[in-house]
Amino acid sequence: MKTPSHILTTERLILRNWIDTDTSAFIAMNKDYEVMKFFPKTLTDSETLELLERIKLHFEKNSFGLFAVESKSTKQFIGFTGFSIPTFNAFFTPCVEIGWRYKKEVWGQGFATEAALACLRYGFETLGFDKIVSFTSSVNKKSEDVMKRIGMKFKANFEHPKIETTNILCKHILYEIHSTVK
Repeated sequence: MKTPSHILTTERLILRNWIDTDTSAFIAMNKDYEVMKFFPKTLTDSETLELLERIKLHFEKNSFGLFAVESKSTKQFIGFTGFSIPTFNAFFTPCVEIGWRYKKEVWGQGFATEAALACLRYGFETLGFDKIVSFTSSVNKKSEDVMKRIGMKFKANFEHPKIETTNILCKHILYEIHSTVK
């Protein structure tokens, strides 16, 4: 088994490479209706394994990606936060997106905000990003609140090109933040 490589740490969290023991918790998280409420559907085991493979390939190709997030106190996988490059065409792509997803058992404790702030610093100071975006369904107020807490500003509304226009999740909001690193 691969030893986890700690990329970033915060007061309560470790953001690291994915390890084999994350897989079952990641599968369970992606099957949870509440966690996946603002996505088109929950994921099957095989769909989560495919997603995990895409996350690992994204790291290999770009030297950045979605970090597994571990609680320092429990030493358990609790979700992910990090960067990705969206694979659809829109007025704001190509771009770097910051995103997160957490087990519902840890919601409301500020972990998404804490991890996202660490990622933003890393993205601007270490990776040299000029701008980072985030987007979600316009009905996902909790995710929008995280965007606001980490200093992102509303940019636009848009329809997600990979979601049917009749689906309430099609209408999305776009937030962005620019580097202050000179």
